[in-house]
Amino acid sequence: MRTLGLIGGMSWVSTAEYYRLLNQAVAERCGGLHSAKIVLASVDFAEIEELKLAGNWGAVAERLAQAGARLESIGVDAIVLCTNTMHYVASAIEASVTVPFLHIADTTARAVAASGVTRVGLLATAFTMQESFYVERFASHGVEVVVPDADDRVRVSRIIYEELCHNVIRDESRAFYRDVVGRMDADGVILGCTEVELLIGPDDVDVPVFPTTQLHVAAAVDFALSG
Repeated sequence: MRTLGLIGGMSWVSTAEYYRLLNQAVAERCGGLHSAKIVLASVDFAEIEELKLAGNWGAVAERLAQAGARLESIGVDAIVLCTNTMHYVASAIEASVTVPFLHIADTTARAVAASGVTRVGLLATAFTMQESFYVERFASHGVEVVVPDADDRVRVSRIIYEELCHNVIRDESRAFYRDVVGRMDADGVILGCTEVELLIGPDDVDVPVFPTTQLHVAAAVDFALSG
């Protein structure tokens, strides 16, 4: 089994979910007492978020690239960045390592394309919804991404940072997310923040759901068990 290097802590809630899902998937596929071979580099999210809000993406890229390089020096076989938004600096991490970097947007876009859906809505942090890096990555796979209107984007993001990142799950927030999905003119929805999957799932909406964390984990496990 190959060893996966995780860059996590953004937030700790989503990283814990990655750890659970990775080990659960390996146990299901290998049986017995098998678990995933993982090395985790966990950063302080407050420091990363402060740099992001200041627009200092160069420093964010440097810190996460250093984390990737440290993981490779330990001997991991691939890098998994356990957050959607920070894939904004994915190219810097990729440039700092020689092992494969498993990109969350690529794994999700391939799943969307394979389903036959070509137009999907996106629920994510305000930054991920507003910037072009995510939309353009999906477009390279032939998938069109649409986002909620400005007011909905603000509240969607606020729920992520003020509730989900603190492991707070509220029924009223779930109802709001369901309403937002209904207002988007899309044939499916991407759960484009690792914490969003804790709030809604396929049973909550009437269109196909593409959970980025679960799809990312599945790709990582495929890689780990292919060696």
